[in-house]
Amino acid sequence: MKNRSLLMSLLLIVAAALITAPVPAANADEIAPAGALRADKAEEGNGEDGEEGEKEDEKWDVNNPPGEWKTITIDTEETTWSNVDVSPDGKTVIFDMLGDIYSVPIDGGKAKAITAEIAWNFQPRFSPDGSRIAFISDRGGADNLWVMHADGSDRRAITEEKMDLVHNPWWSPDGDYILAMKGFTSTRSVAAGEIWMFHVGGGGGMQITERPHKEKDQKTMAEPSFSVDGRYIYYSQDITPGLRWAYGKDSTGRIFAIKRLDRQKGETDVFVDGPGGAIRPTPSPDGKYLAFIKRTPAFTSAIYLKDLSSGKEWAIYDQMDRDLQETFGSQGNTTAISWTPDSRSIVFWAGGQIRRVWTETKESKVIPTLVKVDKKVQKAVRFPVDVAPDELDVRMIRWAQMSPDGSMVAFQALGHIYLKDLKTGNQWRLTGQNDHFEYYPCFSRDGRRIVYVTWDDHDLGSVRVAGVDGGESRVLTEDPGHFVEPKFSPDGTTVVYRKISGGYLLSGNWSLEPGLYIVPIIGGESKRISRSGYNAHFGSLDHRVFFSEDHEETEMVLKSVELDGHDEQTHLKGAKVREFSLSPDGKWVAFTEHYNAYIAPFSLTGKTVSVAKEMKSIPVKQVSKRSGEFLHWSADSTKLHWANGATLYSRDLKDAFGFLDGSPEELPEPVEEGLDLAFRRSRTGPRERSPSRAGAS
Repeated sequence: MKNRSLLMSLLLIVAAALITAPVPAANADEIAPAGALRADKAEEGNGEDGEEGEKEDEKWDVNNPPGEWKTITIDTEETTWSNVDVSPDGKTVIFDMLGDIYSVPIDGGKAKAITAEIAWNFQPRFSPDGSRIAFISDRGGADNLWVMHADGSDRRAITEEKMDLVHNPWWSPDGDYILAMKGFTSTRSVAAGEIWMFHVGGGGGMQITERPHKEKDQKTMAEPSFSVDGRYIYYSQDITPGLRWAYGKDSTGRIFAIKRLDRQKGETDVFVDGPGGAIRPTPSPDGKYLAFIKRTPAFTSAIYLKDLSSGKEWAIYDQMDRDLQETFGSQGNTTAISWTPDSRSIVFWAGGQIRRVWTETKESKVIPTLVKVDKKVQKAVRFPVDVAPDELDVRMIRWAQMSPDGSMVAFQALGHIYLKDLKTGNQWRLTGQNDHFEYYPCFSRDGRRIVYVTWDDHDLGSVRVAGVDGGESRVLTEDPGHFVEPKFSPDGTTVVYRKISGGYLLSGNWSLEPGLYIVPIIGGESKRISRSGYNAHFGSLDHRVFFSEDHEETEMVLKSVELDGHDEQTHLKGAKVREFSLSPDGKWVAFTEHYNAYIAPFSLTGKTVSVAKEMKSIPVKQVSKRSGEFLHWSADSTKLHWANGATLYSRDLKDAFGFLDGSPEELPEPVEEGLDLAFRRSRTGPRERSPSRAGAS
């Protein structure tokens, strides 16, 4: 029997297809013949189209997507990242591989498919009597808790979540309930977990643990398990400080700890802690030990035991694949392990194979497992791409800005600032220099000048101003530094900008005293007006600067401060807002939420007003159809502009609010089409040196 690595098989699948599905065995009567159904539908799709109404009524079926199919064979003795469980009688091991669930005798042999379909089925767990299997599947469109008979028949959903996905099932000792992790997302895609308990008969479930910071939390709880007597619930929890999930944590330190909830007293204690963390709590059937996983200094993971009488902890196997404690563990922090019924050994996955380790001797062996299965694969969608064309389309456009009068556009591409006349279509460089890079262009209110920042790895950065008709730029800052986001005051006499710190990839020099600064347009000494904040800009007043700031880690606020740095006020806050922009007349505010641009009236109230797209206190309108950033206004505050990629969009206020003069009887839909700023550039041509506006192209 030839050994074929699953890795090679997986590479074959990835190269050949985006979607896979095992072909059910002929004797698997209880298993839905997904492959056969798909083949039928694929053939139907190659025939003549049916009625248009029928097409519209068709619902997407995870197990029956359209497309052309072919069959490949996977023949392997290795699996990847498999969750395992041992049957209560100790005779069978179930495991997942490539989105399907298999069984194999405890002593090894040929695996038998329990599920065979396109849907991703994983994390199987036997019920206490061994008659049923709880598992996670996306066959309903999202990861949810399902239950089936041990032979794969009678599959039914226990949960029907659309957003708050469910993972890590664990049965109660009486088989009536199933614990699971339920993940909640707030302002980031990082799922914060809670432990929930679901009745096998269905229902919305019961919350067992609560996120410490409630809806703002980004830390997870995962991998719940019952004690043998059902009194305690164990689970792992991210115990690092704060509510935000962060990169770069020390995995050999303390990221996760195992906690224990006493269901009788309602008390929760930290049960396992220390260097390397503690995850995947797994009680022994005899109730004497708790198996768990720790990270080792060698950056592998190890199976540890904790004596539930003495509290003593020791390792029994230290060559597990590295766990996921540094990640946010949305599906758990490592693969599931399982005790044998006699509490003398543990079955687990490591190094591509299912293994068994004896707790007394620490001896381990491989449970030889052969998986031979046919899978339907779909041909990958490919397009020919010229990897080295003589000319290329420049589409990486940043900080696109419409001039206040709407006659031209400024943007940054290829490391420099460009201007484009919208009437003639002529395009030219703002400057002719090639000594440094240029960023963050912004027009003055009269449209005659542009303020921007520069960067050079040796000389660092500066804040500069240049005329739109060409000529030399002037440096406003006296010292080099790290500068971003410059903006003009209404009268054009002052520029506000943000100074940031260097270090890491950039030079750390000239990084002291970051914050928001103002500098006269004629140059001179800069003055710090705020130690924090970003995206500083002016409204209608020359003496007051508005800026954004993060509040309580997951909320954005809009503040303002006088030019002397005093009288700081907070005006707006938004839990899902990512950008604020006040209109030049100070009467409107634009903001982005879920990547789209919105507009609402703005007024000083003396209090902090909550802003959201569904707010009821004042009218708010969505103006972008899909997404938008780099919000900015026309000089007369009647039009908002924003960009998405290489496209610049605009919306008149009168087309957003029906109560304004000149509004149409029926307001148009959010803006879907805009000005394409992409342009072609020679790959081998000389660098541009044409700052003159006349005759530029």
